[in-house]
Amino acid sequence: MAGRFAPRTTRTDVRVPSGVPRQDAAGAARVRVVVPGGPVDLGLVLGPLRRGPWDPTYRALPDGSVWRASLTPAGPGTLRVTASACATAVRGEAWGPGADWLLERLPDLVGCADDPAAFVPRHRAVALARHLRPGLRLTRTGLVLESLIPSVLEQKVTADEAYRAWRLLVRKFGEPAPGPAAGGRLWVMPSPRAWALIPSWEWHRAGVDDKRAATVLRAVRVAARLEESVGMTPEAARARLEVVSGIGPWTSAETVQRSHGAADAVTVGDLHLPGIVGWVLAGDRDADDEVMLSLLEPYAGQRHRAARLVLLSGNGPARRAPRMYRTDIGRL
Repeated sequence: MAGRFAPRTTRTDVRVPSGVPRQDAAGAARVRVVVPGGPVDLGLVLGPLRRGPWDPTYRALPDGSVWRASLTPAGPGTLRVTASACATAVRGEAWGPGADWLLERLPDLVGCADDPAAFVPRHRAVALARHLRPGLRLTRTGLVLESLIPSVLEQKVTADEAYRAWRLLVRKFGEPAPGPAAGGRLWVMPSPRAWALIPSWEWHRAGVDDKRAATVLRAVRVAARLEESVGMTPEAARARLEVVSGIGPWTSAETVQRSHGAADAVTVGDLHLPGIVGWVLAGDRDADDEVMLSLLEPYAGQRHRAARLVLLSGNGPARRAPRMYRTDIGRL
């Protein structure tokens, strides 16, 4: 729930307009409209779910709509999300076996369970960033592996390397999304079993080293237990995730920020974030995790939101070192 207003929802079944491409056997679209009680910026809310500009599970179109393909407990599903002209109502259309599951959780996905009013800015830059982006809310997908696996792929490598690995593996071992987004344009990520059966040479071709591949394999073997953590607090969920060897504080935070909408899950161990937070809040570009956490202490309970607003302020320090060296093991 955001602010003082409870979200109002309506749900209907509709025929697909004639202009929409022919659908597959998944059937007609299911539709739900959510009124969150405040502005919603879909780009800001759903943007963290996008793993690079060519993410095969995510499409943002010029008309403002966002398409997502997910592997839900009920099966694969495709969701198209659009906001009204005044950005105060959100419409979801879904296809496939997972359609009802996706629409049931549409309010959480677009931030209705988030409470932006609980955040009190303590720094001028943070206050300005919040003022300029009233539609920022924290998403909650309710899916753990969907955020965990790409976060593991992002460990200790450049973003481009991780995005490439995710794209190649999903397109090769996933399946086309149901509904009008099918046909190779949108893909559902592999099932836990499909991840477990990926041959070692395919990980290598995707540029994923043995350590990250082994972490993904250990995670999918206990996929059911990890997905159960959706019903836990973010802190308890992180503790369960970190039982899996290869999953540490950085990866668990990146996961629950998306799966749980965790407003206080700070990403520690990041190469760039401490320096950006240190610079924007205290003019200290050499800040480490300890300094970053001390600067975010006034935002206890909302530290992840504060860090996001710091990043959105656009006031980061100028780069003074070469970019992280990229190593593509798939070409070695």
